Amino acid sequence: MKFELTAECKVVLGERLFRIRALESNVSLGVKVGDIGGWLEKKTNLDEFSDAWVAGNACVYGDACVSGDAWVSGDARVYGNARVSGDAWVAGNAWVSGNACVAGNACVAGNAQVSGNAWVSCDKDVLCFKNTWSSGRWFTYTRSNKKWRVGCFYGTGGELIKKAYADGEVSGKCYEATVRYVEAVEKAQKENRGLCSSGLT
Repeated sequence: MKFELTAECKVVLGERLFRIRALESNVSLGVKVGDIGGWLEKKTNLDEFSDAWVAGNACVYGDACVSGDAWVSGDARVYGNARVSGDAWVAGNAWVSGNACVAGNACVAGNAQVSGNAWVSCDKDVLCFKNTWSSGRWFTYTRSNKKWRVGCFYGTGGELIKKAYADGEVSGKCYEATVRYVEAVEKAQKENRGLCSSGLT
């Protein structure tokens, strides 16, 4: 057994989570016996037979699972049926939810939100933007399912533009410009062998 659930607990969105403590050292991750980790709802949220770890104030709950050499840290949240595996990192204030999967060498950080059926397997599969024209909040686009997450909104670019214009002319124009920018970049990259196989220069 590589970790235990401690008696320290907190409630997140109605779920009771427990702080974890390492029972084994992991030199590659810098985890020592007795180190305190992040928060889990249950033991199945973190694979016992891999080097995966949950650190800091990160929370993993629901039917979500962290496995492989994955690392979840900061104030990140992984929940629903989400999977984080391989050498993936989820950090900062990032959220991974729904049936989303973060795998391979992918890194989801900052204020990114990966949800729905999104699949993130390389660092370029998720894009983050900041609303500098009004709210100042971050919003995210995932390439695998071509969906946008803006606050409570989750949907296609067309749906986002429609909702933004309903909120106001400035909001509509700014979100539309962002959606069109992403569409143009994806078109250019598709013509040049695809995103993950060709770097941006």
